[in-house]
Amino acid sequence: MRLQFGRLAPAGGGTTRQRVVRLALVGGLLVLALLLLLATCGGGGKKDDGKPEKPVKKSTGPATQLTVPASYTTRRGWELTDTSPDYAISRTTGRLAYLVRTAEGEYRLRTIDSETGRAGWSGDAWRPPAAAHFPRLFTVTTDDQEYFVTWSYGKVGQEAPAPADRIVSLDVYTVEDGGRQRVDVPWATAPTVTGTGPGIVIGNGGATSAVVDPATGRITRVPAKALKYPKGCAACKQLTEVRGLTSKGLLVSGAREFWVQGGWFSRNVAPKGADPQSGIPTSVAPGVVLAKWRLAKGAKLAATHDLWTVHDTETGKALVSVRCHKPAIAPGQYPQAVVSPSGGYLVAGNLAFDLEAGKGFCFEDTEGSRTLVLASVTDDGTAYGATNVRNAADALAGGGFPVTAELSAGSTELLSPNARMPGAEGAEGVGLFRWSDDKDRLHLIGYPRAD
Repeated sequence: MRLQFGRLAPAGGGTTRQRVVRLALVGGLLVLALLLLLATCGGGGKKDDGKPEKPVKKSTGPATQLTVPASYTTRRGWELTDTSPDYAISRTTGRLAYLVRTAEGEYRLRTIDSETGRAGWSGDAWRPPAAAHFPRLFTVTTDDQEYFVTWSYGKVGQEAPAPADRIVSLDVYTVEDGGRQRVDVPWATAPTVTGTGPGIVIGNGGATSAVVDPATGRITRVPAKALKYPKGCAACKQLTEVRGLTSKGLLVSGAREFWVQGGWFSRNVAPKGADPQSGIPTSVAPGVVLAKWRLAKGAKLAATHDLWTVHDTETGKALVSVRCHKPAIAPGQYPQAVVSPSGGYLVAGNLAFDLEAGKGFCFEDTEGSRTLVLASVTDDGTAYGATNVRNAADALAGGGFPVTAELSAGSTELLSPNARMPGAEGAEGVGLFRWSDDKDRLHLIGYPRAD
């Protein structure tokens, strides 16, 4: 018999010894093949090129790792990409709503759990009248229900003349299940749309307005003559503007004084030490209005300081006040008031208020310079902002020098120069941060509180 590599040459039957030899050879070849396989597969922690394998990377939270205040951690959280500039948070459910643009140029409202980032309900896609821009988005709360509201302003059809046939198009969603209704309100001029009270207020920047009931979609138009101007208030009919809504009626301002339609009048609820005929509401937030007052005539600081007061919108009651230097030049627009999730704190520009403790703070230097702008505040009384910025939007976009303020102590502290500020907090204290990548895609990131 003659042996060839790996197999027997053709021959007649073999002896037992020959079969043993054949089996031994085959077994040896199998062992050799196995050794070669182990060598080529990196059994010793090596790749084909002989370099050590990289360990599998464990999850380290959202892909985008921003520099944030030490009270938050970037090791956990969630991240959304290509979202709308606006987002809205339901305080009763913890849901966060945002808009996305579809490939067909339509828009869709989506929701997530603001604590976990887990997806919630999603609305149907639709095309608003101003399809080239993201619709605006906010929440509105009635006595027993919260709603997400989107709005856009534009022509009814592509061929519609201007300004006729223009509408404010509202989509109102119940926060629990996304039940939706469309409300279109004919409106000839550029609108203001707000949801700080128990309804949606559409205004023209003056005395004309309409109120939309979010539960029924009912539209109530309110002409200027129905605003119930207070008796003896000549300034109330000058520069009249509808500012918001309370359960008792519209909140309205004049050149110097303000009132609730058929309700309280600022002259009667002026804070102690103020000129009662000088109140100007500068900003409205859910449940409160921030007003600027002149100090009473003859007061020691009347020439150099104003009195800033937070009022309850339902009663007009002055909740807390603070004195602050008058600006050298009156601002073209006052900062928007921002309230903490539970409503215990309020910030606006360089002003901050602890509403529960009845403390007010004016953050300025000894010369009265107002370089600090506060943009957000949390339920533990920590406010975030920046110096050397024009407004809150600049501070949240990473401009200026980041600052944190502790309202319990009235103190401030500079943060890392490249730290990003949370625009708000979601459920369980998850900070919400904005960031744009090099492709101009807008990211919304949720970082939880650090342990």
